[in-house]
Amino acid sequence: MRHFGGAESVDRPAPGTAAGRKGLKNDALGMFSSVAMGLASTGPAYSLAATLGIIVAGVGLQAPIVTMLAFIPMLFVAYAFRELNASNADCGTTFTWATRAFGPRTGWMGGWGLIVANIIVMANLAAIAAAYGFRLVGLDGLAESRLWTTAAGVGWIAALTVICYVGIEFSAAVQRWLLCLEVGMLVLFAVAALVRVYADPPPTAIHVSASWFNPFQVPSTTALTSGVLAGVFIYWGWDTAFSVNEETVDSRRIPGRAAVLSTVLLLVMYGLVSTSAQAFAGVGTSGIGLGNPHNADDVLSGLGAAVFGAQGTGLLLSRLLILMVLTSALASAETTILPLARTVFSMAVHKAVPSRFARVHRRFLTPTWGTVGMGAASIALFVLLASFSQNILADSVESVGLAIAFQYGLTGFACVWYHRRVLTRSAKDLVFKGVLPGLGGLFMALLFLYATFVVYADPRYGTTSVDLPLIGRTGGVTVLGLGALLIGLLLMPVVTRGHGVALKLQRGLLPRRLPAHAAVDSSSRYLPADSGSGVGGDWYDVIPLSGSRVGLVVGDVLGHGLRAAATMGRLRTGVRVLARLDLAPDELLFRLDDLVDQTADESGSGHHPGHRRQHADAALGVSCLYAVYDPVSGSCSMARAGESVLAVVQPHPGVVEHMELPPGPPLGLGGVPYQSTDVELAPGSLLALFTGGLLQAADGPDAGLAQLSGVLAGASESLESLCDRAVTTLLPGAVDVDATLLVVRTRRLDRNQFAEWALLPDPAAVGTIRTAVSKQLGDWGLDDLAFTTELIVSELVTNAIRYVGGPIQVRVIRDRALTCEVSDTGHTSPNLRHAASDDEGGRGLFIIAQMTHHWGTRYTPSGKTIWTEQDLPPPDGRP
Repeated sequence: MRHFGGAESVDRPAPGTAAGRKGLKNDALGMFSSVAMGLASTGPAYSLAATLGIIVAGVGLQAPIVTMLAFIPMLFVAYAFRELNASNADCGTTFTWATRAFGPRTGWMGGWGLIVANIIVMANLAAIAAAYGFRLVGLDGLAESRLWTTAAGVGWIAALTVICYVGIEFSAAVQRWLLCLEVGMLVLFAVAALVRVYADPPPTAIHVSASWFNPFQVPSTTALTSGVLAGVFIYWGWDTAFSVNEETVDSRRIPGRAAVLSTVLLLVMYGLVSTSAQAFAGVGTSGIGLGNPHNADDVLSGLGAAVFGAQGTGLLLSRLLILMVLTSALASAETTILPLARTVFSMAVHKAVPSRFARVHRRFLTPTWGTVGMGAASIALFVLLASFSQNILADSVESVGLAIAFQYGLTGFACVWYHRRVLTRSAKDLVFKGVLPGLGGLFMALLFLYATFVVYADPRYGTTSVDLPLIGRTGGVTVLGLGALLIGLLLMPVVTRGHGVALKLQRGLLPRRLPAHAAVDSSSRYLPADSGSGVGGDWYDVIPLSGSRVGLVVGDVLGHGLRAAATMGRLRTGVRVLARLDLAPDELLFRLDDLVDQTADESGSGHHPGHRRQHADAALGVSCLYAVYDPVSGSCSMARAGESVLAVVQPHPGVVEHMELPPGPPLGLGGVPYQSTDVELAPGSLLALFTGGLLQAADGPDAGLAQLSGVLAGASESLESLCDRAVTTLLPGAVDVDATLLVVRTRRLDRNQFAEWALLPDPAAVGTIRTAVSKQLGDWGLDDLAFTTELIVSELVTNAIRYVGGPIQVRVIRDRALTCEVSDTGHTSPNLRHAASDDEGGRGLFIIAQMTHHWGTRYTPSGKTIWTEQDLPPPDGRP
């Protein structure tokens, strides 16, 4: 979409994925506009005109109470929408929330159900608007012509699409005027009808009775279900207030209040109009009776002239009543395009549909391809259905109720599951986040199943039926409604495959469980981004090191999808390999930076002499925090690359300190060298290592760190509970960026778990240290390891005396293995090799390697340490 001459495109991609950051016009709607949107989207006059006759045909005089009963599950579902919106005000509504709660597959089906319902109802709204437009100007003949109503309906959809395209504020202004006319005429009609019933009753009039409000007098359960499902249809639409939430002032609260208020106002309006219309026209099957099948699709047109009269002012008012139904259909159509376009827009932003639909107009700040595309889809479906027969069009409208029940039921369950961790926080949370949404979801699910497989499946229901293989003759409403949802089910694997593969790869590359370690207790959480390809490259790890030390890692790879997940796996493997070389944190990051740079060069996205570095590869710009904790000394050495964050909680004061580590450039970008920092940690200290995604929902990094400090300050609970509470507090809603949290509680080794000795570089010290080590092993009950350990100590100490000189330190540690360490002031690491038959040396280290499970060398500021590990014998003496 470009201007002539190749000028700048009139639209642009959505700048972000988070709520309020997609590029839509913020703070464009207030409370009144939101309520107007919710009411107008239901099309009260149109809904009553098209549905009241169907309800009366099913339940008779109990029509008023049935329209009111449908309010109850709607109110419960409205609370589900309100609570979910308060946590995550995303214009994708059911799609986004179901994705957060149950994953991308369920979220896709929620979005698809909303798309199906809106596109199908657009076809009926266009037909109603076309017919009433002709009747308004006295062209009743054209109103009965399929060709002319189809042409006029296409024109109405196109005109309303243009209105929605040019801006949300203009659309809201149109809605306010149309709604005021509609509500005013409905109230005038209801009052006039009731006055006529008691002052100048027509032959069909019946006085209002309390039995009309007794649901137990409905003839059958099937009739009640059919009536309530039709009642659900007349309430449907109030959730438009949530679809425009990102364009509303106080987007987390105003839409919820507007939706609840809208449903209550609809209850009052429907109760009043249905009661007055039934009292005036009765439920007869002839004339103006509401049970007349010839008037079932439009009960208000015939009632207008009967209530107001056909002369003078009465004729004007009856025409205004027709105009009211027309404006109601138009207002409902316009507010159907709005949520439809924004749902598709949000799905595109989250990679669930082609990204072309995630473009925003630069001037109007409305979804461009989402609005135009959904308008075109509505026109195509309308023409297709109208070209078959009016019967198919009529049944397609009733099938909308199935898509509505599916979408609302899924939203109710999503609210319960999404907030499951906070339901016990207070009675208010339990009721409004759990009980009411759960009841609403359950009611909608039962209604969907009963209507689909019992009521609508009856071939005698509706105007069409289909002979299905293996099933037989089935009602057209079930075939159309369930078939439309099944199309989404067939598309779902294709749409969500990328997310599923990336998530599976990511989960497979992360630790299945953190290893138990004497140095720390640990717990972790990884939350992938919830968009279609949102799985990213965050990772964490706990790496056992020599000398009972432990390495702690948290990293973040730029980007999302398979590339980022694969890069994460490559880097995690690199960190583990380098960590086993006992490198200091700054040295490890330097080597890892070199690995990232080489990988980028191999993929063609690195830098070349004379050129600036490119950032196309996911490995460039990686953040990583690496720390090494020694449980013997209590020291912790750490270094960072990029923006990784660390929080430390001292055990007794409970004070949270966010340590400012020396800055280091992200991996792969070059810059200043990395620098390690050493701190001493008291036993029981708490370390929280996390990526920036953990703070994404807060109002800035400082606010996020303050929230995390509040969670960590009372850190007496288990680490699992602490992680759950941190995630619940910091990420109650949207996870648009991967988030990783690794929490560890430090421990010190007991003094009787290790022993150390200082030696002079004197050959006589070899015998002394052999005796001391043998005695220590006897005290530990490890006499079986005495011979091999004496041999190891003797060889290593002799080498240190012979080749290095200077002070020597010997330490043995009894932990998960028996560790023997010999430290000296040399900086040359011995090499393991096979000695030739005529070599005088080189066999000692080879023998040590055969007698131990692991061995290695690590460098220290004063020299080096050669260490070995031997497996401990089983406690019960078994082999």
